[in-house]
Amino acid sequence: MIRVLVVDDHPVVRSGLSGMLSVTDDISVVGEAGDGAEALALVESTGPDVVLMDLRMPRMDGVAATGAIVSSYPSTRVLVLTTYDTDTEILHAVEAGAAGYLLKDTPHADLLNGIRAAARGETVLAPPVAARLMSRLRTPAAPAAAQPSPRELEVLAAVARGLSNAEIGRELFIGEATVKTHLQRLFTKLDVDDRTRAVTVAIERGLLPSPGS
Repeated sequence: MIRVLVVDDHPVVRSGLSGMLSVTDDISVVGEAGDGAEALALVESTGPDVVLMDLRMPRMDGVAATGAIVSSYPSTRVLVLTTYDTDTEILHAVEAGAAGYLLKDTPHADLLNGIRAAARGETVLAPPVAARLMSRLRTPAAPAAAQPSPRELEVLAAVARGLSNAEIGRELFIGEATVKTHLQRLFTKLDVDDRTRAVTVAIERGLLPSPGS
C-alpha cells in the first residue's frame, strides 16, 4: 500500500484528489494539507511514501516545502501536481528535490501510475514538462549580445562607487533617463532586479573588479 499525503490550498481540489485516490486498491491517503508548513508537520506525523504537492500556496509554497521534506525525510518522495508549467517553476521544483512534476490536466490513469512510479524511486515528468527541460538543457550559452556593453559597465562601475543616477549622468555626460535605461538593460542581462545585486553579480562574473583590488 502506497501512503500518500495530498497538499493543495484549494479544499475542493484536495477532496477531489483524496476521493479519487482512496478508491484505488494500492493507494491510501494518510492526510491532507492546505500549505507547505502544514504539509511538513503532517509528513512527520503520518510518514507518507509520496507527497502530492501543489506549488503556489500561502505561508510556505510547494518549492520550499519540497526542499524541507527531501532534506529531513529522504525516504519520502515529493511529486509536484500543479497547473504551472513555466521553466522557472519546473526548475525550482526539480532543484528542490522533487521526484516528479505532473500537471493537473494529467489523465487519471497517468496520475496513478505517476504516484506508483514515484514510490518506486523513479522520476516522473509530464510530457510537456520533459520537453521544456530538454529544451532548456539544449539551449546554448547566452550570446555575446547578452553581455553588458562597455558603456553599461561604466554605469555599473559608477553605481558600485555609490553614485546616484544624476551623479552618474553628470560624470558620463549623459542624461539621467539614459542612465536608467542602461541599468534596466543590465538588470535583464544579469538576471537581477536591483542595483546592489547587479554589482554583486558583475563582480562574481569578473565584469567588475572586486572591492579593494
